[in-house]
Amino acid sequence: MKKMLKVFLMLPIICLSGCWSSIELNELAIVTAMGIDKTEDGYLVSVQVLNSSELAGDARSGRTEVVTFRKSGVTIAEAIRSLSTDVPRRLYVAHLREIVFGEEMARAGIAKPLDVLSRQKELRSDFYMTVAKGSTAYDTLNVQTALEKIPANKVFDSLENSERRWAPTRTVTLDELVSSIVSKGRQAMLTGIYVYGDPESGSKVTNAQNISPKSGLRLDYLGVFKKDKLVGWLNRNDSKGVSYITDHVKSTAVNIPCEGEQITVNTTSSKTKIKGEVKNGNPKIDINVTSEGSLGEVECTIDLTKPEKIEELNKRYAKDIKDKIEGSIKTLQEKYQSDIFGFGEEIHRTDPKAWKRLEGNWDQEFANLDVNVTVTAKIRNLGTISESFQKEIEE
Repeated sequence: MKKMLKVFLMLPIICLSGCWSSIELNELAIVTAMGIDKTEDGYLVSVQVLNSSELAGDARSGRTEVVTFRKSGVTIAEAIRSLSTDVPRRLYVAHLREIVFGEEMARAGIAKPLDVLSRQKELRSDFYMTVAKGSTAYDTLNVQTALEKIPANKVFDSLENSERRWAPTRTVTLDELVSSIVSKGRQAMLTGIYVYGDPESGSKVTNAQNISPKSGLRLDYLGVFKKDKLVGWLNRNDSKGVSYITDHVKSTAVNIPCEGEQITVNTTSSKTKIKGEVKNGNPKIDINVTSEGSLGEVECTIDLTKPEKIEELNKRYAKDIKDKIEGSIKTLQEKYQSDIFGFGEEIHRTDPKAWKRLEGNWDQEFANLDVNVTVTAKIRNLGTISESFQKEIEE
């Protein structure tokens, strides 16, 4: 009985002990985005912090919803710590939405920044990594955006929306980036982001209040890495080709020629299968893509009621996709020698013994790799009209 009494007396103490390390919300500075730039002596770290007083309730003072702070340091950890001289609260990174590397930083190598980020126990894995194309990370964090009050949320949502509906961009998390960098059969890639318009105007509150903002943030195409270093950028078609190969096309628009005009096919589904093998000591990759779509726009006067015309469009539809895929392979093989497709990983899965021989010189093997591409594409839906009224107008 005495033992039971002691247990009951201890219960309140045990329950109360869970609050010993708690921190009140008004003691935290919630970081939504972080930028890392290279300097001559070390690093420049920028953080975008929520101005909670402007986001809570209906009363507004006219101040910005976010505030950007920056500090330099010999190491990244030192720069982050030194931010405390400007920020009156403890930096809290659990709600981080975006990390952006300046292009100079990315070209110098991002292994050290990734080491720091991977060690932070407060960081979750649901934020995205990007590269500031042609500028610094600080510049991208210093822009007020329309529609979204919090610029980091704008970039986060734009990345997801663009990947889902356009295809030349890619969402990449910290874990995915680290995995690609340490892999011997796949190189990393990151989406570029840049400031358009007047950067100075972009930092003003009035920029987001204009019906046509003078500055803003826009996603670019894919940046190519070798190990931890950015080596170059892909154009739109090559970026789309990469998305087809890596089976990341959920929906996109494909333009095909028609009597000197264009027909746009809205891709509604796409599936890619990759098979690797080693024959006579030489690696080989077979890519099989199956896409389906619906007509989104018809500029020419083609008769869509004829099956042979639809079949002709299907062939052009498939050719456009195949051209993008083969174009991206050629660029990566000849210009960058960087296997961001993961062909090496596929060879490793299918023939581990051969991979042991190939992995030490995979960059050169990849540059000479035989890749066969097969595309099957079909237009399943003509839209709400089968024949364009443009023909009647021209007659």
